[in-house]
Parts: sequence; C-alpha cells; structure tokens
Amino acid sequence: MIRRIAMAAAIGSLALSAAACNTVKGAGQDIESVGEAGEDAIN
Repeated sequence: MIRRIAMAAAIGSLALSAAACNTVKGAGQDIESVGEAGEDAIN
C-alpha cells in the first residue's frame, strides 16, 4: 500500500515538473516575441 502511494507521488511529481518546464519555455518565447516586436517598431 505504501509502495503504491510512493509511486503515485513520484509520477505526480514528474508530471508537475514537465508542466512547469513547458510553462517556463512558453514564457521565454513570449518575452522573445515582445523583444522582436519592439525591435521592429524601432526600425
């Protein structure tokens, strides 16, 4: 029983880490696009 709970917790942690990684990557892409738009406006 304890082994199942530990396994479920490990899988849940892995899923949350993967989701957080995608969120950070998306935020980086958003910041990059804002920078490019600002550069286009200056030129």
